[in-house]
Amino acid sequence: MGINWMKKLLSIILLAIMASTTCRAQNTEFETATEAVKNMAVGWNLGNTLDSNSGDTLNMWIEHWTSRTPSDYEKAWGQPVTKASLMKMFKDAGFNAIRVPVTWYPHMEAKFRFTSNDNSNWYPSRDDIGTKVNAAWMRRVKQVVDYVIDAGMYCILNVHHDTGAANTAWLVASEADYEKQHERYETLWKQIAETFRDYDEHLLFESYNEMLDTEDSWCFASFGAQGNYNATIARSAYNGINSYAQTFVNTVRATGGNNAQRNLVVNTYGACDGNGNWNSHLQDPLKEMKLPDDEVMNHLIFEVHSYPDIKNLSSAKSTLNTTLSNLKKNLASKGAPIIFGEWGTSTDKAYEQYRSNMLSFYRYFIEQTKKAGIGTFHWMGLSDGDHRSVPEFNQADLVEAIIKGYYGEDGYISGIENLTPSPSQKGLGSIEGDEGVYDLSGRRVCSFTSNLDNLPKGVYIVGGRKIVVR
Repeated sequence: MGINWMKKLLSIILLAIMASTTCRAQNTEFETATEAVKNMAVGWNLGNTLDSNSGDTLNMWIEHWTSRTPSDYEKAWGQPVTKASLMKMFKDAGFNAIRVPVTWYPHMEAKFRFTSNDNSNWYPSRDDIGTKVNAAWMRRVKQVVDYVIDAGMYCILNVHHDTGAANTAWLVASEADYEKQHERYETLWKQIAETFRDYDEHLLFESYNEMLDTEDSWCFASFGAQGNYNATIARSAYNGINSYAQTFVNTVRATGGNNAQRNLVVNTYGACDGNGNWNSHLQDPLKEMKLPDDEVMNHLIFEVHSYPDIKNLSSAKSTLNTTLSNLKKNLASKGAPIIFGEWGTSTDKAYEQYRSNMLSFYRYFIEQTKKAGIGTFHWMGLSDGDHRSVPEFNQADLVEAIIKGYYGEDGYISGIENLTPSPSQKGLGSIEGDEGVYDLSGRRVCSFTSNLDNLPKGVYIVGGRKIVVR
């Protein structure tokens, strides 16, 4: 009796030690970009938050009328200060990735000292943004990223409204602008990369948002020029985009640590997805985008954005099918997976006026992008304004459409339990009664469940059931 008892005790101790060791072990090599896109499942954008900015050199209202604290900017566009509970809500609902857009130029070295004559005007030529990021701003960005990571999700961190059509944008797609700004761009990304160098594969960096040419052209480069196309402007714009993308990859890799293999995201010109057939140049942003040279293989991702009109449901679905086909042919064929870093609908008041179409299209969009192996990040909505403070979903039916589109009719839990087992490892579909602990992608995290306290915060599957570690 005593000997048997001692054997059982030693067995329990051994299992606990093995569980602790297994659960705390870290990957020595990051997952590939393709694996990351799959494992991110469905994502959401924390929009109008850390990306908020005045956006007009003739009316720098945030800088003029606030104390310019991180929370002043975070709340400037109508959103509350972000809390960790918001991320937990998205994770528990079935989302597994959050894109965190960040605008950096107001938080660098410009003083924004206005006089009575200038009122709210800013003249960058005499009050330059410099290169150094404000320490308080970087701390807040890091805190929000930590909210996402600690909730057990992937996070994409980017450079956002430093690009775009606003006259405050300093990143412009042209060869001349690249020569003027690339050193500042490198310095900015060096600071970001060094701050987050030790983060694991759940953090991805995104090079820039919707970078436009000197004519602020949407749809394709030089569309804003006279006659809606100028070959010289277009060539300069595409060369500029590819130069920024390559510089981004080189700069991040040079910071070493986990950044040497971190998955990185580069956007097409304007983040254009080639949608439509009304102009022969619509596919140019896809065709002209180059896959940057990289010292590691399979760690780059292409990003595009999509905002279709869904007034005509049949037409919207047909357009999506064509878009996915073009993305496969003209972009994915270059050797990297794709994400829709932003998607939604361009239709005004769609949620009120075309909700039925919207719900159907949302589910269809997710179903088809999943089949195509393309990741998705919904642009805002779902939880907006004061609802984020509760937190709660104010568009719960859209959330349901997205989740069912990805996981199936029974939603999140059903989708987890019915994942197809990998040939190289035991899958979730056959672990009933198994004591192993699995993450949501079906990978075994630990061999035993005797010490769940050693697991990082997140959602896991044990014996076919979802377990939330807080």
